Amino acid sequence: MSLEGKLDRVVDRHKELERQLSEGDASDSQVYAKLSKEYSDLTPVVETITALRNLRSESEDLSSLIEDSDTDGDMREMAEAELQDLKLREPEIEQQLQIMLLPKDVADARNAILEIRAGTGGDEAGLFAADLFRMYQRYAELRGWKVEVMNVSNTGIGGYKEIIASISGRDVFARLKFESGVHRVQRVPETESSGRIHTSAATVAVLPEAEEVDIEIADIDLRIDTYRASGPGGQSVNTTDSAVRITHLPTGLVVTQQDEKSQHKNRAKAMRVLRARLYERERQLQKDERAADRRSQIGTGDRSERIRTYNFPQGRVTDHRIGLTLHKLEKVLNGEALDEVVDALVTEDQAARLAQDI
Repeated sequence: MSLEGKLDRVVDRHKELERQLSEGDASDSQVYAKLSKEYSDLTPVVETITALRNLRSESEDLSSLIEDSDTDGDMREMAEAELQDLKLREPEIEQQLQIMLLPKDVADARNAILEIRAGTGGDEAGLFAADLFRMYQRYAELRGWKVEVMNVSNTGIGGYKEIIASISGRDVFARLKFESGVHRVQRVPETESSGRIHTSAATVAVLPEAEEVDIEIADIDLRIDTYRASGPGGQSVNTTDSAVRITHLPTGLVVTQQDEKSQHKNRAKAMRVLRARLYERERQLQKDERAADRRSQIGTGDRSERIRTYNFPQGRVTDHRIGLTLHKLEKVLNGEALDEVVDALVTEDQAARLAQDI
């Protein structure tokens, strides 16, 4: 379908939704809420379509004025300058519309489960995992998101073997979904007396948080074990069997949770993580089916793929998927400049999807 055909269809749908909402066609509250959201989502698109069509109409009027033999020289000169400006703006608005019309990832508006695990590099990898978590925590604060730590396994020297957190707010998954993969750090560890640069790694996974209606989990598919929670070094931190290990038998996925003193709360948190992992697994299977013969321009999002290097001696951060290097290491790790990386990844994704005409 041509761009104009798509624009007409969007405008017609927007008018139909406006009619349904004003006439009260949707008596069911859930249906009404769904129609309201669709109307709200389409409104900025329709406003941009209107702006494009007004610009084109204005261009036609200016062209007629320029071609009119009765138009005096000064007026024609002004009209030509204005027409030139409109001709430059038109393709920009058209591209903006094409991006707005790209199919939406239904998970973009969801909250996310963030999982960070130390990789190769021993204690230094654990310290780097902690650095990454603080980066995302600070970034979340700057965007007004809420971070809730769900499970953490400390190394005992300020690092993390693993940390899992829930991040909630506006468009969390849309902003963080390209963070999944292997993050690598190059620096001199504090424990290194000879001053040699070490390379360590940590794995990040960002999963869209699923609702119960998204993923149905039958009790028969779960094996739930309880045990006594323990702290670093195996020391007991609880005298009751409050820790929970849930195994999803059909997939073999295992989630453990021991941060809460209540077994009930630990089970609820573990189920949130399990649901998110199953939801992401289903999304990935569907994505693989739709795109079996191609790879995304900015990577697969697979946890085993090295995506970024944080080089301390040179003060730089490099995202290998898009070849972006920023000499703002401290600002990125403070969350202040992470948007520059995220924006570049989002833009690259949009460009790749436009080129593939998905």
